[in-house]
Amino acid sequence: MFTGIIEALGEVIATRTEGSNMEITIRSSLAPELKVDQSISHNGVCLTVTEIRHDTYNITAVAETLQKSNIGLLAPGHKVNLERAMVFNGRIDGHLVQGHVDSTGECISCTPQNGSWEYRFRYPAQFAALIVEKGSICLNGISLTVFNVTDTEFTVAVIPYTYEFTNISSVLPGSTINLEFDILGKYVARQLSVKP
Repeated sequence: MFTGIIEALGEVIATRTEGSNMEITIRSSLAPELKVDQSISHNGVCLTVTEIRHDTYNITAVAETLQKSNIGLLAPGHKVNLERAMVFNGRIDGHLVQGHVDSTGECISCTPQNGSWEYRFRYPAQFAALIVEKGSICLNGISLTVFNVTDTEFTVAVIPYTYEFTNISSVLPGSTINLEFDILGKYVARQLSVKP
């Protein structure tokens, strides 16, 4: 479980395909503090640390993850938003995030707003019931508030701190981003769809 508050940026050092899986090597200041078998959010995707070497570590993404997220698009030099699993003795500064990406979305605009930025994204209409005005969304692992919501698009505002310390600054029109919709909305939608 995560909060959507990014701790660090990692850099992809290498990728390697093994069958239908992809092994990724990440360089990060967090590496010396990690343990093998630990869960880390990578652009909002919960992946397990499989090996650690000094300032780098390895993760493996399976076919399901590669199909439903932008992890398969990672290449050496790409920046990755990182967050370690939350500890249940502190504040939840974002919202409850599972690290289970529901879908990808596409950036359709990025507009500077005199010190901040507004991003507009397109998402699959099948998820329209899971996104509400002024609700939370996890975008590449970042907890953000949505507004100007339609059945296929939404907008988020990004403050300078988030712009500087996450990989949102590299998101341009046409970029593919990971989306995780709010878990509470998913439970409500499921309960309403199941007939007793």
